Amino acid sequence: MPLLIGAIGDDVTGSTDLALMLSKHGMSVVQTIGLPPPDVVLSNVQAVVVALKSRTAPVDQAVAASLAACDWLLGQGARQIFFKYCSTFDSTEKGNIGPVAEALLERLDAGITIYCPAFPENGRTVYNGHLFVGGDLLSDSSMRYHPLTPMIDSNLVRFLGKQVGNPQTVALIDYATVDRGTAAIRSRLSELAGGKCRHVVVDALTNRHLVAIGEACANLKLVTGGSGVAMGLPSNFRRSGLLADSAGAAGLPRLPGGVVVLAGSCSAATRRQVGRMSASFPSVRLDPLELAAGGPRLEAIARWAAARADAGPVLVYSTAEPEQVAGAQAQLGREAAGHFVEQAMGELAQRLGQAGVRKLIVAGGETSGAVMAALKVRSLRIGPEIAPGVPWTMTEEEPRLCLALKSGNFGDDDFFEKAIRMLP
Repeated sequence: MPLLIGAIGDDVTGSTDLALMLSKHGMSVVQTIGLPPPDVVLSNVQAVVVALKSRTAPVDQAVAASLAACDWLLGQGARQIFFKYCSTFDSTEKGNIGPVAEALLERLDAGITIYCPAFPENGRTVYNGHLFVGGDLLSDSSMRYHPLTPMIDSNLVRFLGKQVGNPQTVALIDYATVDRGTAAIRSRLSELAGGKCRHVVVDALTNRHLVAIGEACANLKLVTGGSGVAMGLPSNFRRSGLLADSAGAAGLPRLPGGVVVLAGSCSAATRRQVGRMSASFPSVRLDPLELAAGGPRLEAIARWAAARADAGPVLVYSTAEPEQVAGAQAQLGREAAGHFVEQAMGELAQRLGQAGVRKLIVAGGETSGAVMAALKVRSLRIGPEIAPGVPWTMTEEEPRLCLALKSGNFGDDDFFEKAIRMLP
């Protein structure tokens, strides 16, 4: 079975989102947590998603990690490389999306690629090169207050031009062209490839647009975007005779014990989800200022959570309102405040695992990366979908774990309860 798509995700939850999308469209998918050792050879898989923790890393580190993942995927035989980032284009004017994509283009000796973070099912659309969240411009949404990547510019063409350092190499394929379908998009891509353009932002308002964009990218060595644009890629390989329909997502194993929710995201969606769950279930909040001062005792919290989980779900969260986040960052610094929370969540996950907890729901990309690292998870199989972009997953190594890794922005207010109800 040939490896058709080799994907590089800039965080764990976004990678899981992409793996789910490819699985839903008929591909056998494995997600690795970090770069696998050089001697690892995967078989019976059509897509591999390498989940990095590079979204907020220094630019040079993000580029180096992404190139290493690209080289490993090419060594596995990948026919096409996909660079996955968040549907809200989480980054700064310095990167990391543009610099990573530019480096990948050079490594692949490719002339041009697309950028399409749209995910209409979750309210993310691109129109006239501007990214919308629901009916609001990205810069008018709660992402304006993101603690690590505050998004204050919705114009992706302008924003990407700053990241790659040369606005003249960035262009737009607008709604009118996209709405005419695959052939029109492919033709416009060919025209742009004949000039100075290397980076093409593509409008998309519907799933039909995303499928057409994906189909138009059949001959590109590199595709970049959110998970939505990937829905059109499997059909390219199916038409070429390289892909047959698969059975799709795997079922969940029945594991003993209860479930614990670890919420580190401070997004508006996660704040609502935490507010709802904390009103009905046992919960405790971690404060970064207390963590920095040496308390609370994580060992005691882990014992409490593991004991209570046998009787029902338990929530441990650091989620806070924007004013609280700003206050903690003012005292500790932006990076340090996040580091204390991630370190605490990773240690809690490790202690919960040692106490026998086998089912975790984790909210937040950075939090999920810290938890996966602490648990030493190497790879995941994709299970059933909980909400658009979020599946249950199962570790391939022992002890078996069921993990739901949620991007902070995803899911309805009752996401945690819905995920729990799906467990066998």
